[in-house]
Amino acid sequence: MAKNPKQTLPLGKRAVLFATNAVVYGLIRLALMLPYAVRVRWVGTFFSSVLGPVAGFRSRAMQHIAHIYPDMSQGERKSLASACLNNFGRTLIENYSTKDMLSRMHDHEITGPGFHALKEARDADRPVILVTGHFGNYEATRAALVSQGFAIGGLYRDMSNPYFNAHYVKTMEAFGGPVFPQGRKGTAGFVRHLKAGGQLVLLFDQHVFHAPVMDFLGAPARTATSAADLALRFDAALIPFYGIRQDDGLGFETTLEAPIPHSDALTMTQAMNDSISARIRTNPEQWFWVPRRWRPDQI
Repeated sequence: MAKNPKQTLPLGKRAVLFATNAVVYGLIRLALMLPYAVRVRWVGTFFSSVLGPVAGFRSRAMQHIAHIYPDMSQGERKSLASACLNNFGRTLIENYSTKDMLSRMHDHEITGPGFHALKEARDADRPVILVTGHFGNYEATRAALVSQGFAIGGLYRDMSNPYFNAHYVKTMEAFGGPVFPQGRKGTAGFVRHLKAGGQLVLLFDQHVFHAPVMDFLGAPARTATSAADLALRFDAALIPFYGIRQDDGLGFETTLEAPIPHSDALTMTQAMNDSISARIRTNPEQWFWVPRRWRPDQI
């Protein structure tokens, strides 16, 4: 039997992670007592002005921004990093506001040629892999699709803080559709869902050790070909999608791009990178610049 990840950590590390989760989850519970619009704005501001700088998130984001935009001034990088953290905070509390989000996205307009392709695949019992990144709020589009009768599942990577991960997974499950953890057991369930003609979400914009190096925002970055491999293996439609935050900070444009043509895994994955890179260049403040997309040897 696999050990609980909490039990494999040193006592001191467990104490730090437990305390961190207690603070963050306490703030989430406090925020959930506020009216929806107030809580979203408040958590966004808290992340950008307090938690982000104190936790080192803003400095890390600025490092990544400098890697991609070397000619950007320090002040501009700081401003972009703060806007990114604001979106990060808003996304976090939105995803804990399951009932509110599902209500707001009910019968929400879904645009783009990929939506028609998704409906055609569903009617033909053909599996679909919906791919996106940590941009805008990816769960907004899943909520919109669920409200229109789609059972959109997902494959997720466990967070490094197991205490936080335990309740965050529940928020993903609450949006509808099965969710599967990365690993042998989760992948098996993921594959069964695909074989049955299901629709699943994959976030692909994270560093994966030993993955091929590809172009991402004009810089080399390791990118897993998993989504393309699965699409080819199960003849699944591969459709990029985005939940793009609007100027009011609360609404979203939910769009599905045209399916990526089947060819080979590297070509298809590069097309995925190109898709999200175009979105980031248009709205750089909506991408999560904090995770280590590039490792030190690449910066």
